[in-house]
Amino acid sequence: MSFYTVTIEDTGESYRNSDKQTVLDGMAMLGKKGIPVGCCGGGCGVCKIEIISGSYTKKVMSREHVSVDDEASNRVLACRVWPTSDLRLRVLGKMNKNVCRSNATASEGSC
Repeated sequence: MSFYTVTIEDTGESYRNSDKQTVLDGMAMLGKKGIPVGCCGGGCGVCKIEIISGSYTKKVMSREHVSVDDEASNRVLACRVWPTSDLRLRVLGKMNKNVCRSNATASEGSC
């Protein structure tokens, strides 16, 4: 098993992510409440991210949420992506609100 550093460009936060763990699973370990998990199968689209740099493997995602152009521009669903190198990413859509808030705000809110 290999570990990589994933950096969220929006907040500057980094976390370790194994190649056996999806980017969404690793992100959930940041301890922020309310990170939307959804279906975890690539069908709901709540965990959309844009990979700024790095390499990854991916599984099938719903074209309703990730178009061919999105995928070509590295806009993917975090639940369907596994790192194969260090990654820099930007959080998109519904997930941005919860990932990009401060930990103090996160601990005061509820899911």
